[in-house]
Amino acid sequence: MNDKLVLIDHDQYREYPAPEMSERAQSFYADMRRRRTVRDFSSRPVARDVIENCVRTAGTAPNGANLQPWQFVVVENPQVKQEIRLAAEKEERSFYEGKAPQEWLDILAPLGTDSSKPFLETAPCLIAIFQERFGLRPDGRKVKHYYVSESVGIATGLLIAAIHNAGLVCLTHTPSPMGFLNQILDRPRSERPFLLLVVGYPAEGVKVPDIDKKDLGDIATFI
Repeated sequence: MNDKLVLIDHDQYREYPAPEMSERAQSFYADMRRRRTVRDFSSRPVARDVIENCVRTAGTAPNGANLQPWQFVVVENPQVKQEIRLAAEKEERSFYEGKAPQEWLDILAPLGTDSSKPFLETAPCLIAIFQERFGLRPDGRKVKHYYVSESVGIATGLLIAAIHNAGLVCLTHTPSPMGFLNQILDRPRSERPFLLLVVGYPAEGVKVPDIDKKDLGDIATFI
């Protein structure tokens, strides 16, 4: 990473005629509206190049000072997935059996979730997303990262969109705490687990909750 910022022409920008712009915005919204979170996955393998390009897409996210404070650890090894499942379920049992407030359990009840997480083994791919609190320059100097949570959150959103665009499904999983991921995946303490993304094909006959999203007027204000 260079200390001196070099400016270049933005020759990758593409402007579209107004009608095409409207059509593209509508088409993308319609496609993303089809996206659903699933909890039942097929064990069918996913091509490595598909996952690689989805992660590359996540890496294009805007971020604080272009320090790119993220690491994506892709887990396909069945033994490692099993270790993650066992550790995650241990934390989840603690959550459901005491740590979670009753109000939150009441909200989760209609979804039918519990401490059992078989999808962590069944799905062909897990992507553990880590926040980097600082980076290292080639000379070994530490560089503090800023806006880390915001940057990694944006990158995760792009990753989820890319996975959907590729024709796959995913589930965001956040057992708390997630420090076991550092140990199992041999990540340094400077990295903090942000989210575990379960990726693959939906199981045959999978069902999803009958829910809807808020209308535009409920989520946006135009002034």
